[in-house]
Formats: sequence, C-alpha cells, structure tokens
Amino acid sequence: MSNQFEQGHGPSQRQLRVGELVRRALAEAFLRDQIYDDILIGVSINVGEVRMSADLKIAHVFVSPLGGENSKEIVKALNLNKIELRKIVTKNVKLKFSPELRFLLDKTFDNMDATRKLFNKAEIKRDIQDE
Repeated sequence: MSNQFEQGHGPSQRQLRVGELVRRALAEAFLRDQIYDDILIGVSINVGEVRMSADLKIAHVFVSPLGGENSKEIVKALNLNKIELRKIVTKNVKLKFSPELRFLLDKTFDNMDATRKLFNKAEIKRDIQDE
C-alpha cells in the first residue's frame, strides 16, 4: 500500500491537527527541561514540524537545536529518550493511540540560507531584474 504523500496528496486536516498538538506538547517539554539527559541539559530545541503517518501511529518530529551546535548528538539523544518523551505526549495529548516518535534533524533553515545565497548571486539578480 503506498503512502498518500507519494501520490501527490498532502496530509489530511486530522494529521495536521494531531501533528500540531504533538509539536506543542514536545516544545513545552523541552522548554520545561522535562528530559534529564546530560547532552540535552541547557540546550534550547526548536520543534519545527511534526508529520503524522496516515494512521496517526508514527510521528516524524523535525527538530533543530538553537545555534545548530551538536545537532547530530542532540537528535541521537532525543531518539534514545523517545520513550520518556512519548509518555509526556501521551499525558498531554489525548489520543486513542500514543504515536511512536522519530526524531529527525530539521534542515529547513539550512535550505533557507542556501536559497538566500542563491538569490544574492549576480547572475540570478540580473535574471530577476530582466523580468
């Protein structure tokens, strides 16, 4: 069975709504330092997006540490602590099933920087002005 995203369809309203609830619960947990791991202590973590699977049982959580330092280690630490984080989500978000959390590095800001650099190139500026 193919994923609905592979067919060009976007997420459903339900997936978006649940993803936002999970995102808020995790952001609150990170803000309150509810996870006790040496790597995560004192680190500000931005939860950019949560993409829910069609059955709402898997949540892909895109995170980035502020400043971007030790990002791979932080994502690894989050994946090691995903059981505790899942308990926090379960407590704060009332769902039929508690979603499995999979933490991934959010590269949105890197992509935005690359796009800005691209638009600042002389040949691109010239092409934009010609229109």
